[in-house]
Amino acid sequence: MTTTPDDPTTALPGRPPIVDLATWQAARDELLVREKAHTRAGDALAAARRRLPMVELDGAVEVVGPDGPVPFLDLFSGRDELVVYKHMWYDGAPHQGQCEGCTTTAWHLKDAVYLNARGVSFAILTTGRWDEVASYVAFMGYTQPWYSVRDADAPVGGSMGSLTCFLRDGDRVFLTYSTTGRGNEPVNGSLGLLDMTPYGRREAWEDNPAGWPEAPQTGSPVGGHGAPICWYWRTDADGNATWGPTSRPVPQWTRPGATPVETLGRHGHHH
Repeated sequence: MTTTPDDPTTALPGRPPIVDLATWQAARDELLVREKAHTRAGDALAAARRRLPMVELDGAVEVVGPDGPVPFLDLFSGRDELVVYKHMWYDGAPHQGQCEGCTTTAWHLKDAVYLNARGVSFAILTTGRWDEVASYVAFMGYTQPWYSVRDADAPVGGSMGSLTCFLRDGDRVFLTYSTTGRGNEPVNGSLGLLDMTPYGRREAWEDNPAGWPEAPQTGSPVGGHGAPICWYWRTDADGNATWGPTSRPVPQWTRPGATPVETLGRHGHHH
């Protein structure tokens, strides 16, 4: 049966209008023109990144990993390029008290085999003390290399929560690119897939049609009762997005011993 988008007899509340396949294909083709323009604009930005200047730094700066202090140069593992993610850290916090945004990014970067195949090494850097970091890495089941840059200056250390790229020329090391905030999104495949779905990410800032499901809400220190919450921050044991004393970042519930807890372990800190 052929229907029109505004046909009240077939419209489903809070869902896209129902049309026949040919009408859907025409709308899809129209959007494809805009998608291709977006892709080409991204290609142009990537080309501009490749033309950025670079800054030399001391590759002998020591970072701390499972084998103790090593020079930053070692993180290249003999390759010419290196990408690092700088993971925020809260000293003394239990596992569920670490940054849920950084947890999300790190979880989507569990394996670098395709980067390695292209001649790019990958590592996660954080300002945590190595003993705390090692415990967290073991709990989360991460296999990518982690290092503490607690005492290192920028650009090896410095502020966390960013993706940063480096280039090696023999024993010389150079900073080439860094991004943060939504600039980190390309590594998170879940966000890209959710952007393709009819309900999207279900975050409060999104432009949605009337009647679409609202973003998850919480009555919490985030902003009082009914405040929007970023859905990937934390969940309770039942998988509901929330911020509370027994919630934790989503992937932690799959880890051994990830039972509800009574404190987030971050005194005086609220998102």
